[in-house]
Amino acid sequence: MAEEAREDAVVIPIGTGGRPGRGSGSARPSSAARNLAPPAAKPAPRKRAAAKKATPKKPTPKKPAPERAADAPDPTPGPATTRPRLDTGIPVGDWLSALQGAALEVFGDDWERRLAELLAFARRRLEGDYEVDDYGFDRELTERFFMTALRPIAQKWFRLEVRGLENIPAEGGALVVSNHSGTVPLDGLMTMLTVHDHAHRFLRPLGADLVFKLPVVSSLARKGGATLACVEDAERMLSGGDLVGVWPEGFKGIGKPFSERYKLQRFGRGGFVSAALRTGVPIIPLSVVGAEEIYPLVGNVPSLARLLGVPYIPVTPFFPWLGPLGMVPLPSKWVLEFGEPIRTDSYDAAEAEDPMLVFNVTDQVRETIQHTLFDLLRERDGVFS
Repeated sequence: MAEEAREDAVVIPIGTGGRPGRGSGSARPSSAARNLAPPAAKPAPRKRAAAKKATPKKPTPKKPAPERAADAPDPTPGPATTRPRLDTGIPVGDWLSALQGAALEVFGDDWERRLAELLAFARRRLEGDYEVDDYGFDRELTERFFMTALRPIAQKWFRLEVRGLENIPAEGGALVVSNHSGTVPLDGLMTMLTVHDHAHRFLRPLGADLVFKLPVVSSLARKGGATLACVEDAERMLSGGDLVGVWPEGFKGIGKPFSERYKLQRFGRGGFVSAALRTGVPIIPLSVVGAEEIYPLVGNVPSLARLLGVPYIPVTPFFPWLGPLGMVPLPSKWVLEFGEPIRTDSYDAAEAEDPMLVFNVTDQVRETIQHTLFDLLRERDGVFS
């Protein structure tokens, strides 16, 4: 039986598109194809034509096809791709249940209300129905987007511990002065989130010139509440009752080598103290421990930094050796301690022009932060615990 089926089968030599050869298009099969193909069956001898023509048979009349009901399936077979299978796939009810479960996980029990608020927020943004202040600060976008994105990093990755919240005034202008570290200024973002979540106020940071020269970063910084670190803008916001944040070390603080961690750099020329003296607002020293270890700076590429117009090109134990993976910060444990406010309302506005007074107050703020950093370092058990 197998031999009969083999004789009836058509043998196609190996090639491309059923043609002989190895895809060359040649009509003559290659030796390899001839060796693989079984021997073709010999054609049967032709029979001699009959002497007399056979009488033609009368054609048998065809029976009419039975009528098919309108709702009956078409018996004619077609390609599998043209006939949708209604009995396969995931039912619509299961899809809806999965989406409802996902929304419950993301938004909680009141997911319907929060989803409606999110859609309303998106509609207002698309229609341009939102407000910004004179500096470009967008309160709604900062609270709903920026703070929401930073909160898991602060709580789950850096595990922020906050102390001295009672030193932040509930209202009125105040100047928060902090140490700067971490190679990438994440400490400023974490400070903004901490003040928002615990003191329920927006911290308006003063940024360097480079921040507002970058195409995308400049727009995000403005919408997040940052403004240029100049005395005029600082005095205007402090007089308006805003909580302003400043990091006097600047790029020297975040770009210092890992061997000099937690050693404060020079605090500039005391411009922030002059703004506080003119407006009579308190100065709140802030000490941050943990940010120095997120990107341990072990090297720099000054020639490339000058070419790109940036203060430094960081080299860490993981960057650039691991590529984008080396940009993930290490999960160090952070401690933020707000110190006792330094009052300036006892001075006259004219005394802000006294360089000796400005230097003494600046040195007092710097020494307070430095001693607090040393105390926090002695207390902590480890970098990541």
